[in-house]
Amino acid sequence: MVAYIVLAWFSLRPELLSLTIYYGLLGICLFATLLVFIGVDEKTITPTRLLLWAACFRLIGLAGDPLWEDDFFRYLWDGYRFYETGSPYGIAPSMFFGDGNIPAQFYSLLAQINYPDVPTIYGPTLQYSFLLGHLIAPAQVWGLQALYALADMAMILLLLRLASARWVLLYAWSPLVIKELAFTAHPDGLGAMLMLLALYCRQQQQFAVSVTVLALSVGAKVFALLMVPFILWRLAFHYWAVFVSVLFVLYLPFLVHGTSDMAGLIVFARDWQFNSSSYALMREWFEPQALKLILGAVFIVIYAGLFWRHHKENGWKIPRGDIVFGFFLLISPVVNAWYLLWLLPFAVLYPALWSWTFSVTVLLSYSVGINLNSTEVAAFEIPLWILLLEYGAVLVAICIDLMRYKMKQNK
Repeated sequence: MVAYIVLAWFSLRPELLSLTIYYGLLGICLFATLLVFIGVDEKTITPTRLLLWAACFRLIGLAGDPLWEDDFFRYLWDGYRFYETGSPYGIAPSMFFGDGNIPAQFYSLLAQINYPDVPTIYGPTLQYSFLLGHLIAPAQVWGLQALYALADMAMILLLLRLASARWVLLYAWSPLVIKELAFTAHPDGLGAMLMLLALYCRQQQQFAVSVTVLALSVGAKVFALLMVPFILWRLAFHYWAVFVSVLFVLYLPFLVHGTSDMAGLIVFARDWQFNSSSYALMREWFEPQALKLILGAVFIVIYAGLFWRHHKENGWKIPRGDIVFGFFLLISPVVNAWYLLWLLPFAVLYPALWSWTFSVTVLLSYSVGINLNSTEVAAFEIPLWILLLEYGAVLVAICIDLMRYKMKQNK
């Protein structure tokens, strides 16, 4: 806890924070978490203790400011535009540069938004959360931090219903989760929580609730589409209709204004690359669009195999989302650290060394030129040796997991 307090103190004084201090403090938090995970049993790690410590860590994050991130300026701006006009879509923030009608506190936000020429890419579910954050605390990030921390506590409660407290601890006390949600206010945790809730309700045969929540999750981020076939397959047609209807209702207020998130998403899908592995490696031999088609085709084949295997089993169980999201991220052109929030719930349900290793090494993606104060590395470029360390560790962990699996099968 002391390390998180120190990290919160540094977050309020970013001019004093270096990557060395940042990784050192997170390393202490990780070491303490692993020490508890290894050293105690199920009777000692009670859900109450786990939740109390998880809440403490998130409250500390709320007391701090976002670390190494500026995405929250866009969230706050979207909430403001939603409140003022009924839709944040369709108009890039740069269109408001020089607009004297913008209140000073929001003009200050406007000046710090990254990629201001690109319209917002965030789905309707997240836009409603941005609006709620605006109503709680206009132009203040703590409102969003509180919302997403509460959603994350709900995630932990769900996981406690599905897995042992010992494995849930790894998620609840994960430095990645606490950093990305409580400190940095990334909204992916909300979408991932809704996805897991949809899967849980499907398992409990609460089909109407499941497809409704699933639509909310898809409305948060397109990542949730990867779970749609697993949930909707073999359900009656009217449940499919409910899913589509809820998704339509989410978009309806924005469609009335003639706007949606598609303009920003198209730019994102076409142009952006960051912290990729397979994609970056294969760029040496293929053009970007051709490469995306090749990797997309490979993913579809793997995904179809997992889907077929899942539905051949007797009864319905929560799918291997760790493999689905893990493979998706390993071929994706963009792998931001907070994307792992979609994978980690499945890492609790299906523990493996590679997934938890990835949750640690992905934090190395903050070692970009601007944070390294490097004159040799571009502002948002990650040095090659960092990428090799990040994904090399994951590859080694995958090999160890495969060897363990083969040894288990041979017994």
